[in-house]
Amino acid sequence: MITELNKDEFSKCKHLINSQGQIEVKAVVGGINPARIFVDNRDYPNSGLIWLGNNDGFLFIGNEENNEFNRELNEFVDKVIVPEAQKIGLKWFEVMGNHPNWNKSIEKIFQHRHLGSWNQRVYVLEEADYNQHTEPIIEQEYSVHKISQSFYDENKDKYHNFPFLENRILESWSSIESFLNKGIGYVLVYEHTIVSVCISGFVADNVHCIDIETLAEHQRKKLAQKLAHMFVKECLDKGMIPYWDCTEVNKPSIAVAENVGFKRQFNYVGYEFSLE
Repeated sequence: MITELNKDEFSKCKHLINSQGQIEVKAVVGGINPARIFVDNRDYPNSGLIWLGNNDGFLFIGNEENNEFNRELNEFVDKVIVPEAQKIGLKWFEVMGNHPNWNKSIEKIFQHRHLGSWNQRVYVLEEADYNQHTEPIIEQEYSVHKISQSFYDENKDKYHNFPFLENRILESWSSIESFLNKGIGYVLVYEHTIVSVCISGFVADNVHCIDIETLAEHQRKKLAQKLAHMFVKECLDKGMIPYWDCTEVNKPSIAVAENVGFKRQFNYVGYEFSLE
């Protein structure tokens, strides 16, 4: 029977982690970023499903050929996931495997659900590959600020759209305090408005996953590229590894990553079906 683990039990899933897989799994099982984990056996998990805390998808971990677990999944989705998803307005079940062997199992388990798919790319950046000369010069009206406790305290009432930053952080972190203690980030400000944010979305060991968002009216000005450089330089200065994950069709994101010096590490497939 599929059961949910308490957060203090997440470490029971350490042996299920694919060390060459997505950073999200390592960050969640390691207790850094919030999520829910459902497993086949509370005491000795063999297979599991992670529901990311930012509602940005699900990840299968462990044994993809666990017949008992796999047989229960459709009923579990209908009776547990769907009602919970309806409460928060989640309309799609987006799922991927922590290792490629899950792909065939996902396709078989959910074959009757009009399953769609897409491709993801994961990049990392080593110090020797960093293209510092590509750091852009941006318009003088924009100012770069490191997200720190002092920045937070001094500006939360100053910038009218400060919730833009707070909400972005809380999509992946359990609290602002947790992010400030374990993550890094930068913002670009224009006339007392935060227009671009770059933060650690997930953290595992010394790897930091970059999460960038720029307001639509300020895009195409190399702001994301500027913040990516700031983020990367701090990572490299501190012996950390920057990690970049994007869809294969997100050409602007790929262009920024490769321009900065990121090299593709692996690809993986994501699957989706409607929960309505």
